[in-house]
Amino acid sequence: MLEIIYQDEHLIAINKPHGLLVHQSSIARDATEFALQMLRDQVGKHVSPVHRLDRKTSGILLFAFDKVSETAMHQQFMNAETDKKYLAILRGFAPDAMDIDYPLAKENGTMQDAFTSFRTLQKAEVEVAFGKHPTSRYSLVEATPKTGRMHQLRRHFSHILHPIIGDRTHGCNKQNKFFKEQWDMTTMLLHASELQFIHPITKQKIHLKAGLHDEFKRVMDFMKMEH
Repeated sequence: MLEIIYQDEHLIAINKPHGLLVHQSSIARDATEFALQMLRDQVGKHVSPVHRLDRKTSGILLFAFDKVSETAMHQQFMNAETDKKYLAILRGFAPDAMDIDYPLAKENGTMQDAFTSFRTLQKAEVEVAFGKHPTSRYSLVEATPKTGRMHQLRRHFSHILHPIIGDRTHGCNKQNKFFKEQWDMTTMLLHASELQFIHPITKQKIHLKAGLHDEFKRVMDFMKMEH
């Protein structure tokens, strides 16, 4: 069963687990379960996703029950009129706070403005040697993307040399291997924790929150971070 964190007659939001695809994709032919079908079966109604989360990213995923709400919410996401917050665990000790203003290329090579703010919530030093270092250092950050580019947070954190743990595409392969061997952890430690938007029908401000999943909390526990 998917965890439903919000539902009315127009919209429904779930707390998507790590590793679950939003819908069928030619990129991931190994997948047999999809959030879209699971939610349809669970509520017994047609639903349409109004934004995307990567397969390995957990957290708030919003769907619409009707076309009017779907179109209006698509527009809010495209126009960056929603406020999103993410939690991520990064390699190394990140700056206390930072704005990343770094354009990102689309698949066709066109450059797009991309802007992310983040603040560091906790830092951890684990007594496990990594490479030449006697310990391993990590940071829990809260990130607020102001634009919504493809893999924006993953690419931005890689750009400042503090990649997200478990990010195979833009992350640190040595760290990912280290986490797999040391802690049997293959999840990407990125979680869509909060979403604010204007309801397309009632025009009320909606503020959703999604709790961390067990795998994210397990990593925080062995890093002795509070959650």
